[in-house]
Amino acid sequence: MHSHDILAMAAAIVPERDATVFDGARQTYAELAARANRLANALAGLGVGPGDRVAVVDVNTPAHLEVYFAVARLRAIYVPMNFRGRGAELVYPLEVAAPKVLFAGERYVSRIDSLPLALQETAFVAFARSGGDSEENGWSAYEALLAGGDQEELRFPEGDDDATAALLFTAGTTGNPKAVPLSHSSFTSFMLSSIEPADPDAEECTLLTLPMYHIAGLQSALAGVYGGRTLVVQRQFEAQEWMELVQRERVQRALLVPTMLKQIIDHPDFPCHDLSSLAVLTYGGAPMPFTVVERAIEALPGVQFINAFGQTETGSTIAMVPPEDHVLEGPTDVLATRRKHLASIGVALPDVEVRIVDEDGREVGAGEPGEIIARGPRLMRGYWGDDAASASTIRKGWLYTGDLGHMDEDGYIYLGGRAKDFIKRGGEMVSPEEVESVLYAHPGVEECAVIGLPDETWGERVVAVVVPKAGEGAATEDALLEVVQERLARFKRPEQVVFVDALPRNDLGKVLKRELRERLGG
Repeated sequence: MHSHDILAMAAAIVPERDATVFDGARQTYAELAARANRLANALAGLGVGPGDRVAVVDVNTPAHLEVYFAVARLRAIYVPMNFRGRGAELVYPLEVAAPKVLFAGERYVSRIDSLPLALQETAFVAFARSGGDSEENGWSAYEALLAGGDQEELRFPEGDDDATAALLFTAGTTGNPKAVPLSHSSFTSFMLSSIEPADPDAEECTLLTLPMYHIAGLQSALAGVYGGRTLVVQRQFEAQEWMELVQRERVQRALLVPTMLKQIIDHPDFPCHDLSSLAVLTYGGAPMPFTVVERAIEALPGVQFINAFGQTETGSTIAMVPPEDHVLEGPTDVLATRRKHLASIGVALPDVEVRIVDEDGREVGAGEPGEIIARGPRLMRGYWGDDAASASTIRKGWLYTGDLGHMDEDGYIYLGGRAKDFIKRGGEMVSPEEVESVLYAHPGVEECAVIGLPDETWGERVVAVVVPKAGEGAATEDALLEVVQERLARFKRPEQVVFVDALPRNDLGKVLKRELRERLGG
């Protein structure tokens, strides 16, 4: 199934239902489909065709959906970028994607203009510009572009469902992010196996909070359209506003990372809001301390909780802890089993196979540790333009996730650490090597290692362990934090700097980060 079809179906079945609610403005499914169609015609006029990339740098807005479905009509590729990125964090992925068109929110226009980009063939469009069809500093106005598009339906995608629909970027072990191509089937396979399509007699309201550049945010948005749900779009997460939106719009379904859920139930105004409309709350993207899960279950009675596990390469969720395991009542043995399951990442979803294998790729028995691998129609087939990384990640049709764990007799999977040293902070992935490369720019740093330590609020916090140079300029904590503030997005910046005389290493000179974590309480 082509992902363009999910909007066409919803617009045909529930045309007058609100598709989006944003800043008080409402847009029906018929209106969303019409704008996406008009935008597709306008983009075709700019030369966008099959396989071309169209990038977006902006917080969540309904325009993301208009761009996605317009691009899908043209069999082009939607590329949402991390709007928190700075400097090379934007330059590298933009140059890898080489977009035919780059859309940006107005607050990001000047940031992009300041970048040393080699994008001679790219057209630049600003979302918030309005009035006429004139250009300002090379940027066109989104509404002017849209108005110039033919309103007739001229394009009907007939491409392969396995063709690339979206290109998402994820952190890389060397500091550069990897580009993950996901097909139309990556999105529709999950929907067909797990979600009811749009129904004129069944209405549901979903709050979209996770950013669209995150696989979970994008998958959630598209699943909402497939289900004919009303999407209440929040630009960026803020706990007070989140609660106000749930209360005002009577939101029934939401997706959060554990950090967000903790901020909500910890908020001093939490008891003042009516969140009784919430029926399903999915969380994932980072470790969730059991104490937080328990508090959330108690604080939101009647809500069905789901713990979802996945990664960009897997097309979002591949395993989940179902609602019944979040019901913390019943006989002692049942309660003990459920508490055990809440420490897991759940069981594999129906359209995905998951195994635990040893270093030779052989499946291990129940309770035995190994690497988590998966395969299925939703998973990527390889990285964009990186054959070496693809070959090491995709082996004989299986995707090696880089996560270590074991599976019990009931099929529940338990994480046991990561083969790679990624740090998961508040649902975002942080590459230690990228942070280390920035710290090394300070002349007072002899050696450094960046690790993640457990944090009840963020899942993990970023900690820099530094060996200072003798006789050089002072490598103080304040000085190092100033360096990273200039060059890294907020979620990547170390929250703590620990100074040591030497880093622990093995016989081959590799830094023993596990030992560092043990020393510092990880």
